[in-house]
Amino acid sequence: MDPLESKTHASPMETAKPWTQLGRTLKALRVQRNLSQAQLAEKAGLDQRTVSLLERGESQPTLPTLYRLCSALELSLMAFVRNIEDARKHNTL
Repeated sequence: MDPLESKTHASPMETAKPWTQLGRTLKALRVQRNLSQAQLAEKAGLDQRTVSLLERGESQPTLPTLYRLCSALELSLMAFVRNIEDARKHNTL
């Protein structure tokens, strides 16, 4: 099979923006903690629109923004990254 041809038939997970999984994980953790986007944004000192854009994979967070979100979720940055990797491995999000 032609290597270029296989690229055209990639799964949606393979072709998704790399930060899409981050957004899905962020949303799952927020919902798990019974927080609205507005509540999470307030706890993190961010705008609700920022949280919405991140959850939809339409924006890339800066490291300080990620740190603030993790703090608001009472989760270490490493634990957040592990959640993303676990979801990717199990394709659960």
